[in-house]
Amino acid sequence: MAAESLTLTLAQAREQLARRDISAVELTRTCLDRMAAVESKLNAFITMCPREALEQAERADRRIAAGDGTPLTGIPLAIKDIFATRGVRTTCASKILDGFVPPYDATVIAKLRAAGAVFVGKANMDEFAMGSSTENSAFGPTRNPYDLARVAGGSSGGSAAAVAADECMAALGTDTGGSIREPASFCGVVGLKPTYSRVSRYGVIAYASSLDQVGPFTKTVRDAAIMLREIAGVDPRDSTCSARPVANYELSLNGEIAGMRIGVPREFFVEGMERDVDSAVQSAIKHLQALGARPVEISLPHTDYAVAAYYLIATAEASANLARYDGMRYGLRAEADNTLDLYNRTRDRGFGAEVKRRIMLGTFALSTGYYDAYYLKAQKVRTLIRQDFERAFEHCDIIVTPVAPSTAFKLGEKTADPLQMYLSDIFTISVNLAGLPGLSLPCGYDTAGMPIGLQLIGPPFGEEIILRAGDAYENTATIKRRAPSL
Repeated sequence: MAAESLTLTLAQAREQLARRDISAVELTRTCLDRMAAVESKLNAFITMCPREALEQAERADRRIAAGDGTPLTGIPLAIKDIFATRGVRTTCASKILDGFVPPYDATVIAKLRAAGAVFVGKANMDEFAMGSSTENSAFGPTRNPYDLARVAGGSSGGSAAAVAADECMAALGTDTGGSIREPASFCGVVGLKPTYSRVSRYGVIAYASSLDQVGPFTKTVRDAAIMLREIAGVDPRDSTCSARPVANYELSLNGEIAGMRIGVPREFFVEGMERDVDSAVQSAIKHLQALGARPVEISLPHTDYAVAAYYLIATAEASANLARYDGMRYGLRAEADNTLDLYNRTRDRGFGAEVKRRIMLGTFALSTGYYDAYYLKAQKVRTLIRQDFERAFEHCDIIVTPVAPSTAFKLGEKTADPLQMYLSDIFTISVNLAGLPGLSLPCGYDTAGMPIGLQLIGPPFGEEIILRAGDAYENTATIKRRAPSL
């Protein structure tokens, strides 16, 4: 039973736990054994929590026995190491926070605890969520379960790899410019970036506050719907969090997409995209059409400016957010003779090269004489991008695009050229700038056997419709998920 339980989806595990076919402790031990077997190859986790996980699992079994369970009670999850977790080391994959143990939980962590979920560990990531490959982690890169010579994507690469490698049933990540959807695509799992404000950011270590969003990694679209319902909702500690009621997203998965208008933006099917990616996404669009959906060609004319606008806005916000790491209150503290040297030495030793690069870019964009030329102009472009989507949704219900122009690239392939690394997010960034929900789900494999992701974009708070379309595709697609051979 142990080997079989590894491949269970969250929904399947929920049913088996409810029937008492398997216990939460047994399920958790199976995941912990899997982690012990494959972590030396993958490096998907920064901190593993076997003792805490088994304690949570024992409590979950008592809840289930008492008939007090929730859909997540006893479900083993990985948590991206960007969430404050009470009593557990939280590093954001940075030396500057190595050893930091928060005294409180992020709101989503508190919700998952209340639901009875089990935390098997804190997942690896790009330092402060700045990256597209998880190669910027101070704890070493995460490797792709489908090819250990390739990246898992970023910045939530550890979360995606952990789910793909069956080290957990689901995982929590964050998405600032594609950091859930891109690693989900690269690792052949489902990744959901909700509408900005749908999920609380309280207790999430900030990168770019107007862009960051919390979402799940799962094995199926149904599992993503289950996870979203548990973590979404208003939070008085996050002033940007929406008070809109939370739907039962699982109930929207009725398979009915006949008549649904799917927008196909011409700007997202460009030269330079890998042929296998283009072919898989086009095939997925034809499959949705066969299910009754109606493709509509649309235009998002300001897409070409999205990367430039994003890397001005995001780095400017990062410059402000990361100013708090100075060695004075928590985290790394360098020895120095005066306060200025303390700041300089702490930040020099604590931050990695990519974080320093983005802080400098953001500080420059906000500096006197350059604010209007760079940051303000980027915000105006952001408005134009959002308006592009508003006009597009007058003609379609969802938008369908690739997640990335390529499948997972080789480790080290793009680290010497930051611009090439930034361009790997070209299809995901505009969704964050507009604050829209986006879903990545597998739609095929390239000739090397690497997963390809399909992106479904919805209007604001349109999670139900993209989940319904994704579930309909997933349940009827002829190309089924291939497990990685670790």
